[in-house]
Amino acid sequence: MITIFKATTRHLNDLTLLFDAYRIFYKKESDLDGAKEFLKQRLTKKQSLVFMAYEGPKAVGFTQLYPNSSVSMAPLWILNDLFVAPKHRNKKIGIQLLKFAQVFAIETNTKGISLETENTNAIGNQLYPKMDFKKDKEHNFYFWNNPNFSS
Repeated sequence: MITIFKATTRHLNDLTLLFDAYRIFYKKESDLDGAKEFLKQRLTKKQSLVFMAYEGPKAVGFTQLYPNSSVSMAPLWILNDLFVAPKHRNKKIGIQLLKFAQVFAIETNTKGISLETENTNAIGNQLYPKMDFKKDKEHNFYFWNNPNFSS
């Protein structure tokens, strides 16, 4: 049975392992210490919300939402991360995490949920439309890299 709930710093160790695996999925180097500190800051400063999925005592997935507002002057959530551990895929855990986030958006009376994924993310690009996410064909997405940034 899958249980989903809002993560706190008590779940940091489990969340760190999942987040590190998520980053590796996106071709980043493993960095458990960096991941733990990053997540700790997000949770303690209330900069994001993380919903975690557990199968029994085992953490198997998470999604991370960031608050935002839009030109329509309405709050919305940005779904920045969604990950299910490879051994636990094909159990509809991603669907359950998305439904949990959608219910949360309704309960918090926000305009909706925005997300971005790579074109190569075949799983996500099939899942999101099934969950009533509409692909934005009206806007271009741009990104500026800070030349002075160092990690």
